[in-house]
Amino acid sequence: MSVTQTQISPTSWVKNFTEITKLRLSVSVVFSSVAGYLLGATQVDFVVLLLLCVGGYCMVGASNVYNQIMERDLDILMDRTKNRPIPVGRMSVSASLSLAIVLTLVGLSVLYSINPQTAMFGAISIFIYVFLYTPLKTKTPLSVFVGAFPGAIPFMLGWVAATNDFGIEPGTLFMIQFFWQFPHFWAIGWFLFDDYKKGGFFMLPTGKRDRGTAIQVILYSICTVLASLIPAFGVTGMFYITPVSAVIIGALGLWFIYYGIRLYKQKTDKSAKQLMLVSVSYITLLQIIYVADKFIR
Repeated sequence: MSVTQTQISPTSWVKNFTEITKLRLSVSVVFSSVAGYLLGATQVDFVVLLLLCVGGYCMVGASNVYNQIMERDLDILMDRTKNRPIPVGRMSVSASLSLAIVLTLVGLSVLYSINPQTAMFGAISIFIYVFLYTPLKTKTPLSVFVGAFPGAIPFMLGWVAATNDFGIEPGTLFMIQFFWQFPHFWAIGWFLFDDYKKGGFFMLPTGKRDRGTAIQVILYSICTVLASLIPAFGVTGMFYITPVSAVIIGALGLWFIYYGIRLYKQKTDKSAKQLMLVSVSYITLLQIIYVADKFIR
C-alpha cells in the first residue's frame, strides 16, 4: 500500500516529470530561446515570451520523453541513466508515451499561437531528434552531427518567435550554436566513454579518446568562436554587437579554446569534464553578452 501511495503522490509525479523531461536541459534550451527572442524583439511582449517558454519546454520535454522510451533497454545498462523513471519502473511506457504526445500537442499549439514558423521549426526539431538522431546514436558517430541540428534550433527559434521571419540573423544564431554542439558533446562523450560503451553509443568522431578526436574538438571550438564574432562586422542584418562586446567575447573564446587544447595535451577524463563545463559557461555568457549589448548600447 505504501508503494502505491508513493507512486501516485504529487511529489512522485513531479519528480518523474522533471526527470523524464530532463528539467535542467530543458530549462537551458528555453534560456537560449528567450535570449534569441530578446535579440529579435523590437518591443518585448511578455505574453509571447511566456508562450515561448511554455511551448519551448513542452517541445524539448517531449523530445526527451520519446528518447527515453526508445532507449529504455539501453538506459538500464548505463550508470548515468539506469535510475531514470522508465528503467526502474516508476513510469510505464504507455504513461510516458501519453505524456510525450500531450507535450507535443500542447507545445505545437502554443508555438503556433505565436506564429506558424515558430511551430514549424519546433516540429522539425522534434522530428530530427526523435527519428534521426536517437536511432543513429548506436550506429555512427555522425549522430552528433545530426543531433546538432535540433540542438541549434532553440537560439534561432526565439528570433523567429519575435519577428515571424527567418533570415541572416536567426541563421547566424543557428550557426553559432550548431558549431558549439560538437566540442560540448564530444567532451561529454569523452569522460562518459566507458558508460556510453555499455549502451553501445558512438559519440566521439573517431570512436576513440585519441588525438584525432581532440584535434576536432579544437577546430570546432575555433569555429564556434569565429562564428560568435561575425555580428561585430555588420554583415548580419539587424543582429550586430559593439566592439567592446566583441573583445569580451573574443576573450571568452580564447578561454574556451584553451580548454580544448588542454584536452588535446592531457587526454584525460578530468580535462574533458572541465571543457564541458567551460563550454556551457561560454554559450550562456555569450547569450547574456549579446542581449546586454543590445539593451545597453
